[in-house]
Amino acid sequence: MSQKPFVIYKSSAGSGKTYTLTKEYLKLALKSRRYFRHILAVTFTNKAMQEMKSRIIQKLDEFGHGQIDTMARELMAYSGLDEEAFATSCKHILSEILHNYSHFSISTIDTFFQKVIRSF
Repeated sequence: MSQKPFVIYKSSAGSGKTYTLTKEYLKLALKSRRYFRHILAVTFTNKAMQEMKSRIIQKLDEFGHGQIDTMARELMAYSGLDEEAFATSCKHILSEILHNYSHFSISTIDTFFQKVIRSF
């Protein structure tokens, strides 16, 4: 089975995009402690970018402190981790993100293309 190289979500305002994107980001980040360095999330606005970054950090903090909600249950089922291992994993991922914040790559489309153009 081949993996898709990227996923695009298209929806209207107020339809739960940030929730869905946060959950998908965390699914990928749970693969290993430093896997977040290989994830690129691109949004349209600075406000959406900041909201997504803060939501990811907020959820990792909550999950790391044992606060289990619907998203946490879905992520545990996806990753096959029990509550204790899941909380520990979230703590480690949060720590890695905070210590290597420059690799926490969530940006606007404009910023992403500017980086690509600068590299050439």
